[in-house]
Amino acid sequence: MKKAEKVLFTDNLTAELSSKKNFVLINYTGLTVKSQQELKKRLKEVGAKMLVVKNTLLKRASEAAKLDKEILTDEILSGQTALVISEGDPISFIQVIGKFTKEFSVPQMKVGIIDGLFQNSLFLSQISILPSKDILLSQLLGVLSGNLQKLVYVLSQKAG
Repeated sequence: MKKAEKVLFTDNLTAELSSKKNFVLINYTGLTVKSQQELKKRLKEVGAKMLVVKNTLLKRASEAAKLDKEILTDEILSGQTALVISEGDPISFIQVIGKFTKEFSVPQMKVGIIDGLFQNSLFLSQISILPSKDILLSQLLGVLSGNLQKLVYVLSQKAG
């Protein structure tokens, strides 16, 4: 990549990072090209995209976007790094990465920004095993309706 291309790429990456509230850095070491294409396909289905970036360019773009300093450590910005950016739901793309990691043992999540807040790899791993939003809502509805049915039963017994 020539210097002019690097400047343009860094400017575009800075704009992406500034405008998005949800993204994760992953270490994709060991991921084959075919697996990488499969991961990109799955991410696209949930409104996310994966960009392979050089660590130095990512560091410059992150500094320009005024991101949390915890993302800019040498430990995190080492090895092969890819940036996964979500356009929509802040959880579904993490779940896709988690399921993919379960299947193929790669990639590993490093850190991320979810709803504008810094999150470490442990938090991201915990989020990745949660059920989908629809399943959580249906479970909540089941719990609420079950308790309402019990309340109606108790009230009808007292009245009768």
